[in-house]
Amino acid sequence: MTDVTLVPWSDDDLATLRRGNTPELTAFLGGPESDDQLAARHARYLRMQAEGTARMFRVATFEHPEGIGTIGYWDDAHHPGAVETGWSIESAHQGRGAATAAVLAMLADVRAVRGDAEVRAYPRVANEASNAICRKAGFVLAGQEEFEYPKGHFERSNVWVFRPVR
Repeated sequence: MTDVTLVPWSDDDLATLRRGNTPELTAFLGGPESDDQLAARHARYLRMQAEGTARMFRVATFEHPEGIGTIGYWDDAHHPGAVETGWSIESAHQGRGAATAAVLAMLADVRAVRGDAEVRAYPRVANEASNAICRKAGFVLAGQEEFEYPKGHFERSNVWVFRPVR
């Protein structure tokens, strides 16, 4: 498994979002975003971190301190006290365990910052890679739900839940 470091999101991380804004990496998220949408997402990540409603990270390795992807967690709007997570690893760095390592590091951060908060992930049913990562990281499949993301785009997603051991 690739060793990764989670670096808290900063002003410099817009480039990380741009590198991940490819048709391949956004296929399950409604496709690439415009430059304005990326800038708004970057500003939202910074604002949510400042407000304490989210923790977003650049996924870095020793060889790539500029980052190979993103991961984060935020308050789950539908499950008070729980957090939702999402991640993306650039294509050139997939298949080496970086995403699983990032998810495990993120779970450790949740435990340190949010204590016993339940962590939820909602990958599309067809997103085999993200569903496999949830399994490897110890999430439990709780069912499926219809999700709207982006706005106006509904798709069936798996509901994965990680409950920390108390």
